[in-house]
Amino acid sequence: MEMHRLALLLALLAAALAVSCSDAAGGAIRAQLTRADAGRGLTRRQLLRRMARRSKARAARLLSGSSPASASAVPGKGQAIDTEYLVSFAIGTPPQPVQATLDTGSDLIWTQCQPCPSCYAQALPYYDPNLSDTSAPLPCDAAACQQLDLSSCGARKWGNRTCVYTYSYGDRSVTTGRLDADTFRFDGDAGHEAVPSLAFGCGYFNNGLFSSNATGSGIAGFGRGALSLPSQLRVDNFSYCFTNVTGSAPSAVLLGLPANLYDSASGAAQTTQLIQSSANPTFYYLSLKSITVGSERLPVPESAFALRGNGSGGTIIDSGTSVTLLPPLVYGVLHDAFVSQVDLPVTNDEPLCFAVSSAAAGKKQEVPKLELQFDGATLDLPRENYVFEMEDDGGRSNMCIAIMSSGGGMTIVGNYQQQNLHVLYDLAGNNLSFVPAHCDRV
Repeated sequence: MEMHRLALLLALLAAALAVSCSDAAGGAIRAQLTRADAGRGLTRRQLLRRMARRSKARAARLLSGSSPASASAVPGKGQAIDTEYLVSFAIGTPPQPVQATLDTGSDLIWTQCQPCPSCYAQALPYYDPNLSDTSAPLPCDAAACQQLDLSSCGARKWGNRTCVYTYSYGDRSVTTGRLDADTFRFDGDAGHEAVPSLAFGCGYFNNGLFSSNATGSGIAGFGRGALSLPSQLRVDNFSYCFTNVTGSAPSAVLLGLPANLYDSASGAAQTTQLIQSSANPTFYYLSLKSITVGSERLPVPESAFALRGNGSGGTIIDSGTSVTLLPPLVYGVLHDAFVSQVDLPVTNDEPLCFAVSSAAAGKKQEVPKLELQFDGATLDLPRENYVFEMEDDGGRSNMCIAIMSSGGGMTIVGNYQQQNLHVLYDLAGNNLSFVPAHCDRV
């Protein structure tokens, strides 16, 4: 059955490659993604610094040993760190717009709600359940309430026996509120797809280092748990296609398999197995076997990327980490491989940057190929998915490798390496597929 399903999926993907490009999303639910840094007029140097800082902060949370919720894209202590991608949808009848962080590292969907006695400022109006004809608080014995790690039965101001939740993050930011159900609306074939009775957190007390730039209206969990958006929609799969990090074109996330999934593809689809961890059940783990720089396979054992029995280590694919992060020893080997193969002076060790002469400024410098070898699939990264060119403070040209150390045992495949790839999470088949694509056409 498993092989039959995989063969069917691959046949569908191959067939889609032969079809001309189309703007329709088939029967899938579609939502638009906006990169947090888009339209801010940042220099390439500023973009790289922000990506590096966000990635390091996220890795610290992922490695903190806290609950899976600690992985969410909220700012690290003392830092105003922005998220990566905000997903747009609407809640309620009539619909009220919401823009929340897309987070494959957590499960709960939540947004700030009126009367919001303790909330951060946001660009959009707070969601008001009293203005929605379809809003309903969930009781504390509801199945969704039982999925929460920390909940209680409300009384008085909360409403009698309503589900009150508390959800904390790795930097000790906390959202507390009432678990509600309401109609969600997304883009679709007929304009908008309405999905009734989805459970979400109506956040009344959102304390810590949340901010409008960091989290939008809230967080949309896309993890493997029962409360995540893919799980509640009961879709067998979801996919996203990130446009150029340095551009302003919106990206798309699709929930459900459209008939023309890979119409915008420009290569062959590859598939590798998703691995599950009982210690960290929210994350999407992959089996990374090796890394090649140029023609040199890095001399590191497979165990450097493997998930251990206690839940440590392993390789995850993540929407909320900017650049790919490697365990320190692996990063050191990769660093040395690039230094030995690039005939340019080194200006920075992490991320690794090389000085480009003024005579060669503006021209693409030769750089070794970079490949990630997974179980059954190879991600042959195009140059723009691991090289970042910029000017330093003195106006001198630099060529940087957009990979850093995670500071721990985990490997994280970041979204810079995923740009212009259509990435499919096959939840039913427990596989991940990817193919080069024109993401602005998805």
